[in-house]
Amino acid sequence: MTRGPTLPAHRLPVLPGPLDAFNAAPADEAGALLLHCLHSLHWSRRITDHRPYPDVASLLAAADEATYDLSPGDLSEALAGECLPPVPEGTYPAAHTALSAAHATYEARFGHVFVIYLGDTPPAESLDHVLAGIRSRLTNDPEEERVIAAEQLRRLARGRLAEKLRGAGNCATSPHGAAPGI
Repeated sequence: MTRGPTLPAHRLPVLPGPLDAFNAAPADEAGALLLHCLHSLHWSRRITDHRPYPDVASLLAAADEATYDLSPGDLSEALAGECLPPVPEGTYPAAHTALSAAHATYEARFGHVFVIYLGDTPPAESLDHVLAGIRSRLTNDPEEERVIAAEQLRRLARGRLAEKLRGAGNCATSPHGAAPGI
């Protein structure tokens, strides 16, 4: 039996996703999104200027690479834009006091807010993780701590960018959570 001609494959239209919108956005809009995630004008401009990105993984890799080129001033600017890690609901007042004292000691020693990536930490363990992190990092010399703070900023920025671009058709932005390493 002979078969008739094969029908062309049905293709769904490709709708623009968050990454497509980011790539096509005017530089000032893309820069504003990045500034919200990165807190550094130089870092934001560098990522904006290298658009378009073929996929989210490429954008995240560019953001990672750019962290290594941040000047001390750029790093200070990014750190100044950071907030203290959130305290879980239901935390005892004594824990708030201990955390406030630890933050004050850290800021007095290093001149900037304590930053730590908590994306891999279960919410119930975040307070312990923050307190342990502050205590262990207080023993660092200022230059060593700047390197660690820059790495934590890199991880925080990566998580924020992945969240902003969630749904861009990439496994790194799966609704089931970030891919390993994000």
